[in-house]
Amino acid sequence: MTKEISIVHHADRRTDVMMPYAPGIVVRRGKLVFLSGVTAAAVYHSHPHRDEEFDLPSTMREQAVLTMENLKKTLEAAGCTFTDLVSATRFLTNVAEQDDLNRVWASYLGGHLPTTTTVEVSRLATHARCKLEISAIAVVDDGGS
Repeated sequence: MTKEISIVHHADRRTDVMMPYAPGIVVRRGKLVFLSGVTAAAVYHSHPHRDEEFDLPSTMREQAVLTMENLKKTLEAAGCTFTDLVSATRFLTNVAEQDDLNRVWASYLGGHLPTTTTVEVSRLATHARCKLEISAIAVVDDGGS
């Protein structure tokens, strides 16, 4: 069956503002795909971590582009695209850089609006140089008829 999702809006919502996310999404049909968090670092890296594998750019914009490219690769490996995202959690080490992330996010998602939660954390477990991590859930067709 073809996936079926719909955006949930409040009955008394404001229509004079543009929100960069959907307040809620209902999934009626399709397969859920859960994606582990990705950062600007290579998805496949050594464990325990090695500093030389985390030579990352210093700006949020540059790290957001690398992170979105890693998210794109993971989505593609699962048979998805950005338009299949229904939910994302974005962890930032400095919430003051959220606008830079939002610009990059919008450039990759266009008009597609999954649900999102953005959280400021003191440090990401991946490496101290990482400024951003995104984990997500996507929905794809379930392949049935």
